[in-house]
Amino acid sequence: MAYDPRMTRTTLGGLLLAASIAASLGWPGLAHADEGMWTLNNFPTELVKQRYGWGPSQAWLDHLRLSSVKIGAGGSGAFVSDKGLVMTNHHVGADCIGKLSRADRDYYKVGFYAKTTADELKCPDLELNVLTGMDEVTAEVRAAEKPGASDAEMAIARKEKIAAIEKRCADVAKSPGVRCDVVTLYRGARYDLYKYRRYTDVRLVFAPEQEIAFFGGDEANFTYPRYDLDVAFFRAYDKDKPVESTSYLRWSPEGPREGELVFTSGHPGSTQRLATRAMLETFRDVSYPTALADYARIHAVLVAFAARGVEQKRVAQRTLFRVENAQKAITGYLDGLKDPTVMARKIEEESHLKQGVAEKKGQTGADDAWASVERAETIARKDYPRWTLLEGSARGTLSNLNPYNSMLFGIAKTLVRLVDEQPLPSEKRLKEYGDAARNTLELALYSKAPIDLELEEALLAGALERTKQKLGATDPSVKLALAGKTPQARAKELIRGTKLADVAVRRALGASRTAQDEAKDPLIELARALDPAARLLRKRHDDEVEGVEERALGAIARAQVQIDGPGTPPDATGTLRISFGQVAGYKEGSKGIPPMTVYVGMFVKSKNANNEAPWHLPERWVAAKSKLKPTTPINLVSTNDIIGGNSGSPLVNRAGEVVGLIFDGNLQSLANNFLYRAELDRAVSVHSVGILDALRKVYEAGPLAEELTRK
Repeated sequence: MAYDPRMTRTTLGGLLLAASIAASLGWPGLAHADEGMWTLNNFPTELVKQRYGWGPSQAWLDHLRLSSVKIGAGGSGAFVSDKGLVMTNHHVGADCIGKLSRADRDYYKVGFYAKTTADELKCPDLELNVLTGMDEVTAEVRAAEKPGASDAEMAIARKEKIAAIEKRCADVAKSPGVRCDVVTLYRGARYDLYKYRRYTDVRLVFAPEQEIAFFGGDEANFTYPRYDLDVAFFRAYDKDKPVESTSYLRWSPEGPREGELVFTSGHPGSTQRLATRAMLETFRDVSYPTALADYARIHAVLVAFAARGVEQKRVAQRTLFRVENAQKAITGYLDGLKDPTVMARKIEEESHLKQGVAEKKGQTGADDAWASVERAETIARKDYPRWTLLEGSARGTLSNLNPYNSMLFGIAKTLVRLVDEQPLPSEKRLKEYGDAARNTLELALYSKAPIDLELEEALLAGALERTKQKLGATDPSVKLALAGKTPQARAKELIRGTKLADVAVRRALGASRTAQDEAKDPLIELARALDPAARLLRKRHDDEVEGVEERALGAIARAQVQIDGPGTPPDATGTLRISFGQVAGYKEGSKGIPPMTVYVGMFVKSKNANNEAPWHLPERWVAAKSKLKPTTPINLVSTNDIIGGNSGSPLVNRAGEVVGLIFDGNLQSLANNFLYRAELDRAVSVHSVGILDALRKVYEAGPLAEELTRK
């Protein structure tokens, strides 16, 4: 992607740094970008006032925070009624929708609507979190770093202090309905303690057909114009009753106007804008190519499995969607980093900061920061093949699949580490096994969601084949994994021999090492055999890569404030953020792209494709065509700064009303991982009016529409 001289942000610099570069280089527009995924306790209200003539009060921000919801591990949503009703995307809720489906009731295919609360279906393992409080704990965390300690020693000390802070918070709450997380901001320059209210009784209220929620399929993904009804509604319960939401977002029946100021609140997963050149080179040369190759293998396995029959296709569709979505996103990330102007800009920024650090002669603490990151990245690149195959996902990607892609192997690995970590003090354990994370871990581990053994066998066989090819048949870990058999035969033996699909068995094996030893479950035995090598990689990564980079990048961020002043938004970390922007179209070459699409465009798309996939319209939409006003808006774009994880974020106006629902970005916005450009990058939303019309005129869900609009 070619560099645009009107680019409104550089990768490392913030708003003030961007302004200084604009002044020195004569580039227009840089000082007024709608850039930034801001924390709600550090929002640039004055900047918004200067640009739009109005800025939110702290009370307004607090209301938005308490109305916003984190859904599962990587999605967003919001309360939209006083009866616990939660709005999000269909694709965010797809995991629950799929787990509730069966061969004779495929809610992916036919959709779902609960006419009464008694008809709502409970998700087996969905968790909602509402951010109720934020306290800065930087000084307490940094106090754990002893003078003269090595980077690895300081990383261990920080980790233990963070775990202690989280445990103290959880102990004070004394409730499984409270979660406490210490959040790392600015790559280690700031630490905040976030307190959440957890909801684990979550029930499906409404979901349209997959065909209309993902109209156009992968062909349309990350594109615009779009015509998607990517929406779903759930309801949070407490003590078997709908939650009485004291903070929720009211609905705008008119929606936004072109040029109107709008905000998003959501949980963007991760960005790499504060990453160094060395880190970006690792992503470009190692992480992203590896992830794409691995996803291509998984995709091939899933396509072959889906071709076996109708039921296999239904079972595979959730994972296939997630893989295809990740493939397209990572391809966009990689294309951005292959643009030589992006890396040239990064080098220029680093030179600017290094010069400033040198001029301050040891006052910033960042003198060796870039060299430290380069050493850490050398270790990361060396360990990378074994890291992705034995321990975890590709760094800097959307991947959340375990090394062997199998749910059952992931369960086995978790059970093995659970009983090994539990005897240790909470602060000495791996983070995901600490007391603060225990309730969330067990919700997923002991989920009653069905597990398809045929799919498990196919995925595990493909993963074992991949491991053999990449590490070689003589590698000790490969020998342990295959036990002298072919990948296909070994996968069949492991999946047909394990009893981990039974939740009662999992609970029993999560009790003690003795129980695991006596069970002689083949997947448990494999996970235990592979664990020593995986733990070595994990420790080296935590201490010598992540820990070193946290210290070094934190020093760089603090130095930047000293050199250029405050004003930089932190990188996304999967925590609640707010962004601002305006409803606005854009240009692709000489072609103007309008800010909104309307219903008639959907029917035109379907007609031009002879109503064939991926542009096939569900029958109820064809039947309801005469009821729908052709000019009713369905999708819109805005300049809000978003990234993966913002899916399901509400788009709200200055009155705090829902005017849209974020579900995607345009193709240009994939570069948001590294930089932001207001002229090209767009967040794509479902329009509030389009949602209401669909509920009333297509799905006969008038009571749900009334709940949304009730004053």
